[in-house]
Amino acid sequence: MLASLAVGLSATVAQEIVPLAAHLSQPERRGATVGTILSGILTGILLSRTLAGFVATRAGWREMFWLGVPLSLAAGALMAVALPHSRPDASLRYGRLLASLAGLWRDFPALHLAAVTQALIFSAFTVFWTVLAFRLAGPPYGYGADIAGLFGIVGIAARRAPRRSQRPGPIVATGAVLTLVSWVVLGLSPSLVALVVGVVLLDFAMQAALVANQHVVFALKPEARARLNTILMGAMFLGGSAGSAAGTVAWQAGGWPRQSWV
Repeated sequence: MLASLAVGLSATVAQEIVPLAAHLSQPERRGATVGTILSGILTGILLSRTLAGFVATRAGWREMFWLGVPLSLAAGALMAVALPHSRPDASLRYGRLLASLAGLWRDFPALHLAAVTQALIFSAFTVFWTVLAFRLAGPPYGYGADIAGLFGIVGIAARRAPRRSQRPGPIVATGAVLTLVSWVVLGLSPSLVALVVGVVLLDFAMQAALVANQHVVFALKPEARARLNTILMGAMFLGGSAGSAAGTVAWQAGGWPRQSWV
C-alpha cells in the first residue's frame, strides 16, 4: 500500500506536463497540443496493461515492477533533457497555491461541470478496466492476464479522439452518451466482439471528453492553468478510484451483470 501511494504521488508528473504544454503553445494550436499529449498519456496507460499482462504471465508480477524502474528512470532523464524550463506566472508559495484552489472552485461554475462530468466518465472507464481480467478469466473465456492485457492495444484504436475543441460542450455530451452506449454493449452481449466494440467506444468517449473539458478549464484563467488542471484531474482520479472500488464490490456481489449496472 505504501508503494502504491508512492507511485500515485510520482505519477502526477504526467498531468503536470499538460498545463505546461498548454502554457507554451500558441492559442490556435493549444487544443491540438493538449489533445496530442493526452493521446500519448492514454496510449501509455493502455500499452502498460498489455506489457504488464505479458510480463506477469511469463515471469511474475514482481518482475513487472522491476522492469518499471529503468522505464521510469529513462522517462525522467528524457524529460530533464527535452522539456524547456518555464517560470511560473504566480509568485505564491506552495501552501498559498493550494489554498487558492478553493477560490478557483468558487469563482468558476464551468469548472464544476467539467470536473463532475469528467469524474463520472472516468469512473465508468475504471470500472471496466478494474474487473476486465476477472471477466476474461471466468467462463465463457478462460483467458489469462496476458490476453486481458491485449485489450489495451484494442483501446488504442480510440486514440483518434478529437484533438480540437472549438465546441467543447457537445463533445463532452457525446462522450457521456458514448460511455453509456459502451456499457449497454458490454452488458448485453458476452461475445468478444461486444467486448472489443465496448472498449473502443469507452476509450474514445473518455479521451474526447477529457480533451474538451481541459479546453474549457484552461480558458477560464490562463495564468492559473496548472491549478485549474489540479482541480480537474483531482476530481477525475477521485472518480476513477470510486469507480474502481465500486466495480470490485459489484463484481463480488453479482459478477459482470451487477458490475455493468454500476
